[in-house]
Amino acid sequence: MTWQRTGSLLTLLVTVGVAASAGPPATAAPAPAVVEALDRAAHPLRTVEPGGDTRDLGALDRMIGGARVVGLGEATHSSHDFFALKDRVFGHLVEEKGFRTFALEVPWSTGLRLDDYVLKGEGDLRRIMRDELQRDFLWWNNTDYLRLLEWMRAYNVRHPGDPVRFMGDDIAWSGPESYDAVEDHMAATHPGASARLAELYRGLRPTVPTGTYIEQYMNRPYAERMEMAHRTGEALELVRRQGPGTGDREAYAWALQSATAIDRTARQYAFDFEDPAEIAEAMTYRDGAMAANVVWWHEHTGTKVLLSAHNNHVGYVPEDPVTNPKVQGAYLRESLGAGYVNVGLAFDHGSFNATGREDTVIRRRTLGPAAPGSNERTLDRVRHQDYVLDLRAAGPPARQWLRRARPTRQIGTAYPDGPYDIALARSYDVLVHLHDVVAARLRDR
Repeated sequence: MTWQRTGSLLTLLVTVGVAASAGPPATAAPAPAVVEALDRAAHPLRTVEPGGDTRDLGALDRMIGGARVVGLGEATHSSHDFFALKDRVFGHLVEEKGFRTFALEVPWSTGLRLDDYVLKGEGDLRRIMRDELQRDFLWWNNTDYLRLLEWMRAYNVRHPGDPVRFMGDDIAWSGPESYDAVEDHMAATHPGASARLAELYRGLRPTVPTGTYIEQYMNRPYAERMEMAHRTGEALELVRRQGPGTGDREAYAWALQSATAIDRTARQYAFDFEDPAEIAEAMTYRDGAMAANVVWWHEHTGTKVLLSAHNNHVGYVPEDPVTNPKVQGAYLRESLGAGYVNVGLAFDHGSFNATGREDTVIRRRTLGPAAPGSNERTLDRVRHQDYVLDLRAAGPPARQWLRRARPTRQIGTAYPDGPYDIALARSYDVLVHLHDVVAARLRDR
């Protein structure tokens, strides 16, 4: 069994039968009519870089329509062009469509620390990123997200009455801030329950850096992880049972959400990582919990959300149903219906950062043009270098071509990874294709 970093948690993949597939043999090139139909449907992108004229994103506006949550994917976890495009799209959606939250695959408590920075200027941004974005999350400690967060803070200085927000939807870690929120609320509203709460949380509150805590948690015996999840579940039920009391109901809702976040972290690890079936359950649990966090935030803040995640986590169909049977995008579509729209990202060639499958050494990887028979090989034949495509509106014969699975680059944080057989129009509503990408610049490496 190998432990591979994909997304924000260690994904445990059994090497026999469920590791990344090379896909089926290459197939013949599609008829020219397919490319011609894609040409007619494609809308060119001026640039991926934020700032300047954004009229070229008007087509994306129309594709998003009235969606309240938009998932914006990435085909690698560490390419500058994907991160820069997210910065550009978010700024545009803030100005043109009233979006106010940027959500990222980082833990709930990490998101709250970064939200305090963008809302109130609390803390040193570079220090927060260095402290929080470790191990599974180090990929987000890059110069592109630093720039985005600085822009969000500057925007809020200019618009204090209508701020933008930052949230983390992932569950691998619950920092001290989550415990503070629960314990402080209970002490203020139900002091008689504080002793029991402290007993249930005994030994769980982090006292070591983020990466160290995750590593230590993963290496605890299965029975111990099960017992810890039992206690966080009791603590959550204790908070729920006590209710808001005479306190503020909104404050209670946030305290309850913090208790929920703590419980989700513990339950994420309360699976038997020696059992492939339980690994799949753990991955499904994670995606469901991330979706639930996004929905909760959207409902309680009333803001429209741009959700940044890997293609596999914004999509509707999992890239590997054996190890990750149901993904965040499918949960969000169930909860929000047409209120959720997703955008997959693709590229023909370029570079990214990734570890090896058997080590933790980060290297810059470079891929040449996509292989014959792949989705990207055909997408790159469209007359525009970079473009947006509404997969729901493409005419025949492109419509039929887009609904057939074929090898597609979907790269997590370890490489080699993929390609995976993806039917683009079954997984995404909209697609952005980039001709080439370059590796992101990681900080503190």
